[in-house]
Amino acid sequence: MAQNERAFPVEGLQGETAYDSNGEKIGTIGQVYVDDRLGTPEWVTVRTGMFGTKETFVPLAGARRRGGELHVPYVKDMIKDAPRIDVDEHLDAAEEQRLYRHYRLVPGGTAGTAGTTGTTAGGMASGRAHQGRQPAAAMRSGAGDEGLTRSEEQVQVGTEQYETGRARLRKYVVTEDVTTSVPVSHEEVRVVREPVRPGERAAPMEDTEQEVTLHAERPTVGKKSVPVERVRLETEKVTEQQDVTEQVRKEKIEYDDDRSGRGRGTERGRGPGHGPNR
Repeated sequence: MAQNERAFPVEGLQGETAYDSNGEKIGTIGQVYVDDRLGTPEWVTVRTGMFGTKETFVPLAGARRRGGELHVPYVKDMIKDAPRIDVDEHLDAAEEQRLYRHYRLVPGGTAGTAGTTGTTAGGMASGRAHQGRQPAAAMRSGAGDEGLTRSEEQVQVGTEQYETGRARLRKYVVTEDVTTSVPVSHEEVRVVREPVRPGERAAPMEDTEQEVTLHAERPTVGKKSVPVERVRLETEKVTEQQDVTEQVRKEKIEYDDDRSGRGRGTERGRGPGHGPNR
């Protein structure tokens, strides 16, 4: 390793955020794997993928810690393409060799030139004898612990935003009939007869006529455009409850009691959120 356990303590690594050689976030550190014999940290698993549901092995060779961050000398794509190995109680020799080949590492912690680029470089070289790797928590619990660790899956639910459609405003012109009552007036002729006043002289008898001009009103119509209102679109967020159903797996541990002859029993696991106490 580039750093021993004294310079690179196991404590505090779990839960830290891992970043690649470009400073891009990879994920959260899940477990720390240490050398069976020396107890020095060699590998960490990083939770990647949507909701952090996958754990990928990343070597600690050349890694540096800055506060609560772990910076490794590998690019994110190379880490995501690492061989898929189950995260269990022990990393055996064959599995570790696959990881060494992927990261272009020489056993013992020396990185090839492709360690930070992911391009093809020189092959494997022989190093120190291979030792098994196991999670740091298992190392601290003692090599003689023969108990079984029971695991179970937990549903991790989140939300993502997606486009559901588009709304738009469109203005167009329609024609409609408008009827309005308008008062109009006109003149009509009526004959008025009045008695002759005393002393009034009689007019000569002859043919004559009198003309009167008549007037009337009629409606006139004009049009003009006037603003009446403004119409615009806006969005509002509406939150509702939506049920999500997913299948999860959990492990159960059975035991046989041959001495008492009581048959087989089952150790029932605790509910979600109460995993094995390491």
